Amino acid sequence: MSAVFGRVGLAPVLAIVALALLAPVAPARADSVTVSLDQALVMRLPDNVATIVIGNPLIADATLQRGGLLVVTGKGYGETNLVALDRNGHVILDKAVEVLGPESANVVYVYKGIDRESYSCTPDCQRRVTLGDSPAFFGRTLSQIGNRNGLAQTGGGAAAQH
Repeated sequence: MSAVFGRVGLAPVLAIVALALLAPVAPARADSVTVSLDQALVMRLPDNVATIVIGNPLIADATLQRGGLLVVTGKGYGETNLVALDRNGHVILDKAVEVLGPESANVVYVYKGIDRESYSCTPDCQRRVTLGDSPAFFGRTLSQIGNRNGLAQTGGGAAAQH
């Protein structure tokens, strides 16, 4: 070891060590958060969090609640990051957020050629809206859900007038 210092010189080595110690340190991304698509996860954050930033809102969404609670919702497959800032704009948390597909225990996928349909089977199988399904199946299922929700909000429309 002393031979290396003898050839290089002690001053450059000490300068590099000093620069490394003085350089600003970014918070380490200690771990990641995993959430399923269309599911929510509740996390407790440090008390001094003022702002939450999600790298890609198409993958995940986050809502800061009172008492340092954060609700993370899976919106699309993939990975993004979650950054928490204090009131001065300092990063106090930086985590990877991974959104995975639905738990397969109760989901059945039916393939018709290259087209896929998804069903929730708990215990009877019902259509479900799942990313990756064929556009026709996805659109029909989503349309039915939208129509049903619209009728529920208006009290059933014409059907309620009987």
